[in-house]
Amino acid sequence: MIITTVTSEKELDEIHALNKASLKFNLSEEEKKQEGFVTWLYSPELLRQMHSLQPSIIAKDGDRVVGYALVTPREARAFHKDLETMITHTQDIPYKGLPLIAHNYYIMGQICIDKDYRGKGLFRLLYEKHKELYSGKYDMLVTEVSTNNKRSQAAHEKVGFVTINTYPDAEDEWNVVVWDWR
Repeated sequence: MIITTVTSEKELDEIHALNKASLKFNLSEEEKKQEGFVTWLYSPELLRQMHSLQPSIIAKDGDRVVGYALVTPREARAFHKDLETMITHTQDIPYKGLPLIAHNYYIMGQICIDKDYRGKGLFRLLYEKHKELYSGKYDMLVTEVSTNNKRSQAAHEKVGFVTINTYPDAEDEWNVVVWDWR
């Protein structure tokens, strides 16, 4: 098993396939409760645009992508509609005496582990790679977790994320979580 960054179109296609297989709309209620889920489908084109700004983190077993944690700089809001919505909803949330938008952070767009590889520590390893590669450039990592995704919320807390706000939008209700590296 290797944790690395995306370097090929094939890897972006494999992220897309794993993303699609884990979408909440493609899972039963029991699967969502037991395994967790992802909310948004990232098109191959959107993944390419995001990758052109900053490569995402992937877990590979041999030459196969079995997990990913998308790196999403705030500049991606220019072409990423869901990111624009998230930033709009979160930019004024107070964090350590300042609005969140005033802090030096990037967004983890989505994390997903292939069903056959869950429970093996990949979630933590993907996030540790985020910290290793990007803590010199950013002070913290921000993401959102559906309040219905208890498995994901618990996993994020175990890594070190702290919930700083909860808000509803047209899609779901979200916990805004921060992993502060300072």
